[in-house]
Amino acid sequence: MPGGVPTALTLFDIPRLLGYQFFQYAIVGGVVTSIVCAWIGLFLILRRESMLVDGVAHTSFGGIALGLYLGIDPMLTALFVTILAVLGISAMRRAGMAQSDSATAVVLALGFSTGLVIISLADGFNVELLSYLFGSVLTIDGTDLYLITALALVTAAFLGVFYKELLSITFDEEASRLVGIPVQPLSLAYNVLIAVAIVLSIKVIGIILVVALIVLPGLTALQMGLSFRGTTVAAIAVGVISVVTGLLLSAVYDVATSGVIIFTMTGIFLFAAAYRRLG
Repeated sequence: MPGGVPTALTLFDIPRLLGYQFFQYAIVGGVVTSIVCAWIGLFLILRRESMLVDGVAHTSFGGIALGLYLGIDPMLTALFVTILAVLGISAMRRAGMAQSDSATAVVLALGFSTGLVIISLADGFNVELLSYLFGSVLTIDGTDLYLITALALVTAAFLGVFYKELLSITFDEEASRLVGIPVQPLSLAYNVLIAVAIVLSIKVIGIILVVALIVLPGLTALQMGLSFRGTTVAAIAVGVISVVTGLLLSAVYDVATSGVIIFTMTGIFLFAAAYRRLG
């Protein structure tokens, strides 16, 4: 474990664990990321575009490999590639070249194969690349935290300012155009924010499980039968609780953090779904 923290911990050691700077960075980074992902994910679920996240997240593998190969911050190259991927999928859909799932498959294949080619040029996988595949929230440093926080604040500001417009577009795009809402520019900006949310998630949960971090909180909140605003708050709460619980339990029991986060999130979802049906 980073920072010279002993691996043999108990639940009583959690207050001491919270005193370590690396763990504070992990908590803050994880919480900030979970808030943005839950908010973005709820709109994605309602727009029936959840699997877009999985395809674009795998495409980011090419951007991360490129960053490591060129010696550039992989988060920045991943952000660039994911933005291109989301905009490419959107362009193919608008041009009638492919449906959403087919366009996602094309972009996924292109991005992931690019990553494999770059890896072969760099003589194979390394530990750092694997950490992006499976997450490494405990390695978040000050620079990562600044980048995560900046991206999250921009995303939250956009969602807050254009909350009603995005809600209108989500439920009835044509009616939104008729009442004068700039559907195309807002949809374009929202697509860019999807890419931002994916990149934020990679450090916390890894490429493989990004879709779960973004989709599960919103899916859980929708089981509760609340207003849309209440559902948004519930989704954020589920995301934050899952990330913090996952971080603490994984540290105590020395198991993979990303796995514990998603297990916790899935458990909350199953409980909410069962409660709704039994209630």
